[in-house]
Amino acid sequence: MSAAEALTQRYRAARRDRELAVLEGFHALKHALRFGADVREAVASDPAELERLAAELAPDLAGSFAERVRRVDPGLLARIVPHAPHTGVVAIARRPRVDVAAALADQRPAPIVLLEDPRTMGNMGACVRVAAAAGAAGVLSTGSNDPWHPEALRGAAGLHFALPVAAVVDLPAGDRQLVAIDPGGEELGATEISPRAILAFGTERYGLSGELLARADARAAIPMRGGVSSLNLATAVAAVLFSRPR
Repeated sequence: MSAAEALTQRYRAARRDRELAVLEGFHALKHALRFGADVREAVASDPAELERLAAELAPDLAGSFAERVRRVDPGLLARIVPHAPHTGVVAIARRPRVDVAAALADQRPAPIVLLEDPRTMGNMGACVRVAAAAGAAGVLSTGSNDPWHPEALRGAAGLHFALPVAAVVDLPAGDRQLVAIDPGGEELGATEISPRAILAFGTERYGLSGELLARADARAAIPMRGGVSSLNLATAVAAVLFSRPR
């Protein structure tokens, strides 16, 4: 097997490995490095261009890319991932171990975002990106979709490493207030929401399940113009997180 074939197989296998994360693009690798990811390998069509981007956009990481990134032919880069990023870099990192119980027990005044059965990988990643920016204590998801899927990582620009992100079968019991974001609830601002609340979001089409609504301590609705049926999931997460008192 040639070195190119071995590299291609390694990246394809990493995409299916629940212990690994495939990072696509400069910003994904930048955030992974900034937040302490265990990056196992990285390849790029032009490592010098990454250093130029770092000098311009992430001076705190200047020099980090030259130490870690190996140059490969652009044609090979296009074969090892389904959609080669325009910044020409992909990497493999080890997923951090997430202690869900510890994340739920975190006493900081920061909420947990719960995504119930999210359907779109890119949207899941966008939710992680918003949650990281808003200083959330973690993102949990139920359902069959892996929140660490490469497409979710791409949508999050690698910010999975900035906060706990994990899949759960069911939401464990705990001392956090569970707030269902639901059109039938009181308008945001009228509902008292704990700074440590679990904010639960359902799918754009069906909303939250009856089981989760029954468990909720409160329901809150995002005010919207009449006739508009729903918001994009990541937009809804952003609206709620950034409406909190800071």
